[in-house]
Amino acid sequence: MTSTVTRNPIELGVRPGTVAIIGGGASGVLTVRAILRNSAWRTVLISPESRPGRGVAYGAAEPWHLLNSRAATMSADAHDADHLLRWCRARGRPADPGDFLPRALFGDYLADQFTGADRSRSVHHRATAVGVRADGHGYVVTDDSGARTRAEHVVLALGNPPPRVPSGVSEAARRDVAFVADPWAPGALDAVPVDQPVLLLGTGLTAVDVALTLTRGSRRVPVEALSRRGLLPLAHPPRPAGPVALDLPATATLAPLVRRIRAAVDAGADWSAVVDHVRTRADHLWSSLEPAARERFLRHAQRYWEVHRHRMAPPTAERVAELREQGMLRFRTGRLVSIEPHPGGGLTVRAEGPGGLEAPRRYGAVITCTGPGPLPCSAGPLLADLLADGLVRTGPHRLGISTDDDGQARPGLWVVGPLCRGRLWEATAVPEIRAQADRVAAALPHPAVHPSR
Repeated sequence: MTSTVTRNPIELGVRPGTVAIIGGGASGVLTVRAILRNSAWRTVLISPESRPGRGVAYGAAEPWHLLNSRAATMSADAHDADHLLRWCRARGRPADPGDFLPRALFGDYLADQFTGADRSRSVHHRATAVGVRADGHGYVVTDDSGARTRAEHVVLALGNPPPRVPSGVSEAARRDVAFVADPWAPGALDAVPVDQPVLLLGTGLTAVDVALTLTRGSRRVPVEALSRRGLLPLAHPPRPAGPVALDLPATATLAPLVRRIRAAVDAGADWSAVVDHVRTRADHLWSSLEPAARERFLRHAQRYWEVHRHRMAPPTAERVAELREQGMLRFRTGRLVSIEPHPGGGLTVRAEGPGGLEAPRRYGAVITCTGPGPLPCSAGPLLADLLADGLVRTGPHRLGISTDDDGQARPGLWVVGPLCRGRLWEATAVPEIRAQADRVAAALPHPAVHPSR
């Protein structure tokens, strides 16, 4: 059910018993789904998408972009592992638990989860939230349509912050059409030239996805990717490894944990199974580390964890290997020094490699693929205002928003999704987001009873 967008101020939502969810990606839809299991609540989802569910991760996906996890782990229902598989088969798209499905297809699946929600208790207001304020018994959410949504509780399901522009990029380069600050923005890659070299800043999964897109057409000029360590995500094994029994006691320092993990692999355990086991305990292990140990992990070990944890689907890895063999995709180790506009068009990039400062290179486009930036500098407009107003606070290590164990940033204001990072470690994948949404739904008190306004 979608409300009519209007420029005249209107009131949406009737308290008590209303939860406003801001954000129409996976976090928002999974939260709606979890909350509606309790018949005492109704939801208003505020997002500009015509069909909520796709968000950035799935809405901008091309047909060749695959999920980085097997279908068996991606169900919207934690208690029904085959839910996604049955949905696929019902639509004539047979799927097996070990398949890596197209991300766009998974976006359709999430959109259907919202479409199939109880319409008597679920409303989609198609607009962009621009403000949240407390008003005594709850909150008022304002949006760019001029509407005000009154709710007893508000859930921020805003997804990842946008990438941070590297410090070496000059103001003139930032304004240049050849510099792409966010590859997932609509039309961001449309103007990237096919007859000039392109540089990707970052060598993670975002860089892989962008490289696959840039090399699909008539490009005959290589794409390069630059990062400090030059590490490429590893590939999933063709078949899931069996589970491992691994004793991982909580520790305040990092070294004992690293030694235990290395010992397990050295003893013959499959590395992917070890990493998957660590993932199940990652939040507990993260919370046990003292702050200094967390900082050391972020500086020295995070990238090594990411290339093992956030793996490529086997078909994606095969395509990347093919592009590298053809010379169409190159990975470089180095540190960005500066980016300036080139007098003849494009951008001039200076980088420092293992052998020292390299000669400047000219690129037709430079694309930031470094992943979400830190807070508060990478906060979008709504989140920046909430931070400035003191309604929320930056969480540990500037990775997300400060919350309690249930995801509550302050009474009645909740966070679900990647913005829980810092308080949690694993907060970006569907299984973890699904668990967060379930915790918020379980922690909601019974709707209060307030006098009519």
